[in-house]
Amino acid sequence: MHRGHDHHQHDHGDGGHSHAHSHSHDPSHGPGHNHGHGPRRAAQWQTPHLPAQPPAEEHVHEEPDLDLVEKAFVEGFGSASDPTSFLRLANIPFEAVATDGARLALLRVETQEATDMGAVMPHLGGGSFRYDPLPAAMVSRRRTLRFVYFDGRAPRPLSLAEVRLLAHS
Repeated sequence: MHRGHDHHQHDHGDGGHSHAHSHSHDPSHGPGHNHGHGPRRAAQWQTPHLPAQPPAEEHVHEEPDLDLVEKAFVEGFGSASDPTSFLRLANIPFEAVATDGARLALLRVETQEATDMGAVMPHLGGGSFRYDPLPAAMVSRRRTLRFVYFDGRAPRPLSLAEVRLLAHS
């Protein structure tokens, strides 16, 4: 036997020779003669820190390097002596009309910092988990920026990209 099939040779006495194959169907081998496939690649089950993607019909045209613009905005806004003038310079509308026609009024600008210090991995079956503190080189810091507008019924948090699409009223 070699790699999933046997070769049986029988002599029937008439000087002839017959040859029969007996194939075992091992699911680890793909189609074809003696062409096994190596182990499957591990699937990544988690992608940390990625924002939810909008549905295809709501795809927003993204500016190049908008993440750098947002970072500069957060740094500048935090140290601005006059936040109102800073918003005017950045062309952030205080009143605007949303794509759904709602009139919006700017309530506040929120910035948040997060520092990831550890990671968790669920054990098989999901009943428990493993915690690992991150080494200093793997600690990650993130800043988020949200503009909170009021639409007449409830607050609407918007990203910088969404605010740049608003129509000034």
